[in-house]
Amino acid sequence: MITGELKSQVDKIWNAFWTGGISNPLTVIEQFTYLLFMRRLDERQMLEEKKANLVGIPMQHPFFTAEQAALRWSHFKQKDPEVMFDLFTKGIEVNSGERLTAFDHMKSLGANAGVFAQYMKGATFMIPTPRLLDQVVQMIDKIQMEDRDTKGDLYEYLLSKIASAGTNGQFRTPRHIIKMMVDMVEPKINDTICDPSCGTAGFLVAAGEYVHEKQADWFHDKSFREHYNSAMFTGVEFDSTMLRIAAMNLQLHGIDSPTLKGKDALSESNAEEREKYSLILANPPFKGSLDYDSVESSLLKTVKTKKTELLFLGLMLRMLKTGGRCAVIVPDGVLFGSSTAHKQIRQEIIEKHKLDAVIKMPSGVFKPYAGVSTAILFFTKTGSGGTDNVWFYDMQADGFSLDDKRSPVPENDIPDILQRFHQMEGEANRKRTDKSFLVPFKEIKANDWDLSINRYKKVVYEEVEYAAPADIIAAIKQLDAERKEALKALEELLG
Repeated sequence: MITGELKSQVDKIWNAFWTGGISNPLTVIEQFTYLLFMRRLDERQMLEEKKANLVGIPMQHPFFTAEQAALRWSHFKQKDPEVMFDLFTKGIEVNSGERLTAFDHMKSLGANAGVFAQYMKGATFMIPTPRLLDQVVQMIDKIQMEDRDTKGDLYEYLLSKIASAGTNGQFRTPRHIIKMMVDMVEPKINDTICDPSCGTAGFLVAAGEYVHEKQADWFHDKSFREHYNSAMFTGVEFDSTMLRIAAMNLQLHGIDSPTLKGKDALSESNAEEREKYSLILANPPFKGSLDYDSVESSLLKTVKTKKTELLFLGLMLRMLKTGGRCAVIVPDGVLFGSSTAHKQIRQEIIEKHKLDAVIKMPSGVFKPYAGVSTAILFFTKTGSGGTDNVWFYDMQADGFSLDDKRSPVPENDIPDILQRFHQMEGEANRKRTDKSFLVPFKEIKANDWDLSINRYKKVVYEEVEYAAPADIIAAIKQLDAERKEALKALEELLG
């Protein structure tokens, strides 16, 4: 849990960027991230230097050579603002005779410095003044980041400051919704987990945190530790800025070597991603539209459409291994859309695979980013059907107000959702008037594969008794007479 002190430190840094002329939230986060990475590089090298000195052997693969010492965080943080700024903009002369800046050196490190450094191509230093650079460096230097939890909390709080929607319908998924989805699918010890539109990697981070919190004993097994650090997590993201942010988010949460792919998941370049993953967690872009020519051809055989939310469902089916599970957020239209493509993808999931659950969420869940109505689909890839009953839940509250403020409130269906989902044997006798209930396959098929909860939920209308019209008129006359008496009394007082 993030502390008030840590929040205050991040807020001060954020405000420094804004008053210093950098007002785009993503740019602030990116520049913050670069400096955070520079600090971590120096700290990692200092740790390795201590180890090397203890055993009396030279350090292998240092991030900084002796001639590059001026580019280290521990060195430049002590310099005057102008000198520090020069190290970022003009640099130092190295043996080759060329000049090397602190920023360019960070970009040149590559895989040796971790997954974040691999995606530095195109990164730009945008801090405009020596004063702002010095302010931010000194404040970042004061942040205590000794353990994984603190590092992760710091970055999560930083990311929470993204307060505007991205392009193509992308926006930040609320952390408590992600956690609910992860708690429902319960990642397994040998899972290979993918998010094909990973953004800041919130789903992958939450899956990692689930393992740390609920299955800490798995880390006693060396083979699992290797799996966790190298093969368990994969993210696909076409936006290079988001990819760098995702890489840092994962590293600060202790996932050092995830697989991150900088490509469009729906394009031909991603065609090799077939039957590779046992768990997919995602909130793909809504309302996007692509040309058929830009979509990987086999996807169009599953669902012939230009709509990204439908194409991503087809993609997830292709990416999953047989027996693999998926939890994905979709716009409401996916549940009841009447186009051929909408019906086609719903029929594919329900008839040829196993649709496990549909959770209808209230429309305020994504505020202030968007007011779109959404649902979560949970399905298992079988290739041979298996949908007997689909579990529906009508979520009406998520613990926060459903307006732009999203303030904490007592009403919260999430604990109830988790309890009911994991005790499915108790759902068989629930009535259609309850928050959750089961709907058989035959009924969904008869309704043209419609998955909107209102199609199946029954509403109980309570009888309300009203007074007779004559009684209402009499009451109005009585109020009018009392008003006249009050007005007369007031006039007498004033007279």
